[in-house]
Amino acid sequence: MRNRSVADLMTPTAVAVQPGTSFKEIARLLDEYGITAVPVVDEANRPIGVVSEADLLRRHTAKDGPSTAGAMMSSPVVVARPSWTAVEAARLMERHRVKRLPVVDADGQLIGVLSRSDLLQLFLRRDRAIQEEILEDVVIRILRHSPAALHVDVDEGRVTLSGTLERRNLAPVFVRLCESVDGVVEVVDRLSFDDDGEADGAD
Repeated sequence: MRNRSVADLMTPTAVAVQPGTSFKEIARLLDEYGITAVPVVDEANRPIGVVSEADLLRRHTAKDGPSTAGAMMSSPVVVARPSWTAVEAARLMERHRVKRLPVVDADGQLIGVLSRSDLLQLFLRRDRAIQEEILEDVVIRILRHSPAALHVDVDEGRVTLSGTLERRNLAPVFVRLCESVDGVVEVVDRLSFDDDGEADGAD
């Protein structure tokens, strides 16, 4: 089972600006590339801030001070690594209340940008692909369970598990593994267990 990483989801950097880039040039770039923010990098291509549409609007309204990227940018910048999982990146966005993360390599140089809309790609996976991954990777490879006794139904990312597991204590593990599959929105547990009747049948 392989969760998609930041490198899989990010948009490779097509545009970045220097601290001295002007208000008008930034506005032109946002419009030309259809983006809502742009990273600000130093001479070594290391991100030092981000300028968003909101930053431009604030400066336009205030009408004071220099209108350059260095003056308008939000800093310090919060960055992600390409090897991170989407969950790690999403948690960082939530913790810092940002909508996008510049992605840097081992040298700290900008290689891409990850936005909330990029993360939403996870939930656009086809139900069939989710079902196949759960059956092949979770049921067969990890749990080593026969898929004949289990049913995995997926509807709009909502996974319903039914059928029979050998032991009740496998259920929480099964559910957690399913929840970690990319594209899963919710997991409904309707499982039954072979060991439910053992105590009742004992003398």
